[in-house]
Amino acid sequence: MSNRLNINFLGQNLNNPIMTASGCFGYGLEYKDYFNPNELGAAVLKGITMESRNGNAGTRIAETPSGMLNSVGLENPGIEEFKKLIPSIKKELNIPLVANINGKILEEYIAIAKEVEQIDEIEMVELNISCPNVKDGGMAFGANPEMARLVTREVRKVLTKPMIVKLSPNVTNIVEIAKIVEEEGANGVALINTLLGMAIDIRKRKPILGNVMGGLSGPAVKPVALRMIYQVSQAVSIPVLGMGGISSTEDAIEFIMVGASAISLGTGMFGNPRLPVEIKEGLEKYCIENNIDNISDIVGAAHPDGGVAYRSRLGGNNEIKG
Repeated sequence: MSNRLNINFLGQNLNNPIMTASGCFGYGLEYKDYFNPNELGAAVLKGITMESRNGNAGTRIAETPSGMLNSVGLENPGIEEFKKLIPSIKKELNIPLVANINGKILEEYIAIAKEVEQIDEIEMVELNISCPNVKDGGMAFGANPEMARLVTREVRKVLTKPMIVKLSPNVTNIVEIAKIVEEEGANGVALINTLLGMAIDIRKRKPILGNVMGGLSGPAVKPVALRMIYQVSQAVSIPVLGMGGISSTEDAIEFIMVGASAISLGTGMFGNPRLPVEIKEGLEKYCIENNIDNISDIVGAAHPDGGVAYRSRLGGNNEIKG
């Protein structure tokens, strides 16, 4: 079997660079009627919190031009139920599992990180700092540089598993935040999360979403995602997990060329559940047609120097275990 798509991502050997976006793949088995989940490189599971959450009231999803708004509100069964589910999930999935952890206050992040640290079936952790900090007037942890620093630093103290910090795009300077979390021990960064948006029902004369505002995802956000990954990957020395509107092989290649070592698929899977398989086959074909030995050889290819400096800086960082 070809190894053109095999990559090492934070110490994990992946069959390919394709992952799922948290919140779009459930807990790993929801898509098995459409494709074998083991064809993925890794699975990023639905976000979890310490306590169970019912999510937001009212309408949670709104379709928009070239995308969708969601205001689900992190509905999940909580960490205790999650721990009961994971063993059975791991029996069916022979790929690395990534837990996405969330909190309303710093103490919740620390507490859930301690719990996830003890779950053997979880190989990596995605720290979602796009959550609103209830002690800071609802501003997302990731929108405040010093809060991003603090939560990353404190979670790093209790977590030895590889940690990917998922950044909020709703900031003025994404590079500043990325460099801060790298300084505080992030092994990788994931971007972009959803952009804040809203939609109006002109007949009812009010917002469609019950929570008024929600996260915009889908093809509409792709140009923003590409720009941010391009900027961040030229400023850090850790791998980028890229996402934001990927719906074709061409999109995936663009993300890799601007600096993503791996990619996550989300909204695109709703319209095309077999998207991961199609992109996997497309990447293999692209490598063959362009005489590319391994997909990692084109990470950052769109940088001014062809990605040479970034790939050199990554070096052994893709092998960091914690």
